[in-house]
Amino acid sequence: MTGRSGGGAGRGGRTKTGKPRPGTGGYGKRKLEGKGPTPPAELRPGHPAQRKAAAQAKKAADSKAGRAGGSRSPARAAGRAGDLRARGTGSAAELVAGRNPVLEALQAGVPATALHVGPRLDEDDRIGQAVMLAADFGIPVVEAGRAELDRITGGAIHQGIALRIRRYSYAHPADLVQAARDRGVPPLIVALDGVTDPRNLGAVARSVAAFGGHGILVPARRSAGVTAGAWKASAGTLASVRVAQAANLAGALSAYQEDGLFVAGLDASGSTDVGELELADSPLVLVVGSEGNGLSRLVAQRCDVVARIPIVGAESLNAGIAASIALYAVARLRAERA
Repeated sequence: MTGRSGGGAGRGGRTKTGKPRPGTGGYGKRKLEGKGPTPPAELRPGHPAQRKAAAQAKKAADSKAGRAGGSRSPARAAGRAGDLRARGTGSAAELVAGRNPVLEALQAGVPATALHVGPRLDEDDRIGQAVMLAADFGIPVVEAGRAELDRITGGAIHQGIALRIRRYSYAHPADLVQAARDRGVPPLIVALDGVTDPRNLGAVARSVAAFGGHGILVPARRSAGVTAGAWKASAGTLASVRVAQAANLAGALSAYQEDGLFVAGLDASGSTDVGELELADSPLVLVVGSEGNGLSRLVAQRCDVVARIPIVGAESLNAGIAASIALYAVARLRAERA
């Protein structure tokens, strides 16, 4: 009787009296769900490694906020009609959400301040790879609840993971000129007029690095900025190619002209081929407009010359390709005339 009493309870998880067998929670063995593999130390609430990562993320965020909020002397900015922003002022911090976008951003070396990961995620190799890459780059890994991830990503589909991108610190337009003069070479700067795709900005950065340019100038409004997309398209060259931001692009070009630089715009209606540009070996700003709209009226009026890229079989080129061709042409002419 004793054996029957003990063994009969295994069927259905109940005893003869109909009460649940202790230890099952009222469910059979097959219905009990395990907790899965043990998460890394950085993701375990209360673990010293997790507390350390959270403290580092908070310290980094506070440090960035303090630098962004610090005041600087406005004298230099006031002296430039084309730039009214204080040096070092960047755009708001960006968040990349979703397993594939986050992993791709980390693989591209996009600078970040924290990786936010939700608890009890389903097994996914991308999550593990993202955590490992973040650890390799010294990026704090912080556990965040679903409600917190919903809040910081603005309700985007985050799949339980988000990467906080470091705030970019834009240069002053005059810094690009000074960088060239420090090297003892005539400045070569690319200005983007109405280019809104950050991938074009990244592509231009690669060309500037390849052909000896000294930086990129963009307007503060209605223009692409240094985002995660720009970082990925630049293949890391934005770490060495400086981007300056101006409140008014036409005004910044005027300030460059006062400083001895010439401004050459690229447009299909140009009077000379870019491969025959007389000003190539002079201190130069190449202005690239958006595909389709080209140069804006005020910017075109500021140009000392408008050059064209001879093309056959297409109406226009996107900004990244146009800048690459123009920079190559200028570099070749400078080498021939050196």
